[in-house]
Amino acid sequence: MQVLMILLLVLVIACALAVALTKNLLTAAVVFMTQSLALSVIWLILESPDLGITEAAVGAGVDSLLLFATLKKIRAIDASIRRKEEDGHGEAP
Repeated sequence: MQVLMILLLVLVIACALAVALTKNLLTAAVVFMTQSLALSVIWLILESPDLGITEAAVGAGVDSLLLFATLKKIRAIDASIRRKEEDGHGEAP
């Protein structure tokens, strides 16, 4: 159980650093969602299911949907997809 807790804590710290250092907003939103899910598992291991369920619902669910909606509204998702398509078409067939 200790090893699992240490791995989850390392994952949370790595996700926090990745969100802070990444330049792609869509990637940051997905990593943030991963961090929230890891935190909800930590709460469940600490025998606090009410906080675990709340973290999963709000952190991974509602926050992620709001972030994705905001990225769509500012057209960051469209620009990211368009950039990937241009990179794919620029290569030799």
